[in-house]
Amino acid sequence: MTGTRSPWLRRGLVALVLASALGAGIGLRWALGRGGTLPAEAIAALYGTSLPDAAGAPQSLAQYRGKLLVVNFWATWCAPCIGEMPDLQKIQDEYAARGVNTVGIAIDRADAVRDFQQHNAIRYPLLVAGLGGSELLRMLGNDQGALPYTAVLGPAGELVAQHLGAVSPDELRHWLDSQLKHS
Repeated sequence: MTGTRSPWLRRGLVALVLASALGAGIGLRWALGRGGTLPAEAIAALYGTSLPDAAGAPQSLAQYRGKLLVVNFWATWCAPCIGEMPDLQKIQDEYAARGVNTVGIAIDRADAVRDFQQHNAIRYPLLVAGLGGSELLRMLGNDQGALPYTAVLGPAGELVAQHLGAVSPDELRHWLDSQLKHS
């Protein structure tokens, strides 16, 4: 289109895109944060997965079966991911004695994760899934495939809570305390 109608058309399209994004964001916020039931194949896929840690040693996620588990999907190139990691480490330190485990699954390259861990004080396991981890991310409830994404799984593999974006420490503590109170 040309002439005077083009700016109006562009404004209309921009408004439509913004309205759609707002609607999607509201829907996404409503859907996340709550627990739910994961399909049996998602639980089997998670606990059946073995991923290398930052040093390259294979780590089976089956070692976390039967435990309260915080799974955080992240990447070294994701600023919100990096920003929330010190808080995730504090939560792990605070809740470890109560049987809570935190695992970071990187949708990234092994060398980038290794370099990151060498230069940062993150002591919980950082596993490398590469781009293939995106499928596991989706199976665990993140249809958007965006990062960061945190899922809290109960001892039976049930989805206790999930959050797309940087999770607040208070929100994570609330989910963990609630789960620990009922177990």
